Amino acid sequence: MDYYDEIKNELINNEITKRVKDYSKNKSDLNAYYKVGKLLSEAGKHYGDAIIKEYSIKLTKEFGKGYSVRLLYRILKYYNFILSGKLPTLSAKLSWSHYDEILRFDNINKIVYYINICELQNLTVRQLREKIKSNEYERLPEETKLKLFDKKEINIVDYVKNPISIKNNINYEIFSEKILKKLILEDIENFLEELGIGFTFIKSEYKIKLDDRYNYIDLLLYNIKHKCYVVVELKITELKKEHIGQIMVYMNYIDENIKSDVENKTIGIIICKEENKYVIKYCSDKRIIARKYEFL
Repeated sequence: MDYYDEIKNELINNEITKRVKDYSKNKSDLNAYYKVGKLLSEAGKHYGDAIIKEYSIKLTKEFGKGYSVRLLYRILKYYNFILSGKLPTLSAKLSWSHYDEILRFDNINKIVYYINICELQNLTVRQLREKIKSNEYERLPEETKLKLFDKKEINIVDYVKNPISIKNNINYEIFSEKILKKLILEDIENFLEELGIGFTFIKSEYKIKLDDRYNYIDLLLYNIKHKCYVVVELKITELKKEHIGQIMVYMNYIDENIKSDVENKTIGIIICKEENKYVIKYCSDKRIIARKYEFL
């Protein structure tokens, strides 16, 4: 079998399809590269790995730039992942450019994470690159990575990054929670994405009345996916035990006075300068989590 001619024909047919039927070019790319990957795999078994470099040189001479050794290896990797069953069902929301970025990694859980996030958040390739650049997967809690590995159910706080990245382009000096809150509100969309999936903003300085005194929740959010309110408290110090008591009061207030019967119990997130694992370890309410913050 002339593997090179078969590979060349697949790539030519793909180019024609992309020009004639622009709406189906993504599907054409993925189908063509799967077939090319299969042929590369079979050719490698017959002629060894060096054949990929040889094919790259030939394709470059015939088509010009675009079919580098790196690309052919990525196509081969794409085929092998699909063949192994490790790669999730191919999504129409992801283009080859998405897969090309994601398949640079060897960690299968990292690959699956970014594929799922691209699909859930309908990310562009540029947005995907930004997430990768920010080391989003590496900032997931270890418990979440284990859940992904074991394919266990993910809950509302599993995707909350640690540390949470906050933009500080003007280099504000953080000497109060108000300044930290200001930075968050200036780029609220990025902050919500740092928390995970389904978070929406309700209000900052949310006023509640406890007995004859008013208190103010730093940020009140709602998670559409999990149907619950989320209380966020900001601290520019190390996490302290009194912070747990404060947010627990606010969460209970929301549950008793605002939450409806069809909604789930309120979640609490404390964002602080430094964590204290012992404070969280001995916190009796598992709905409360703590995360550090860092500045971009």
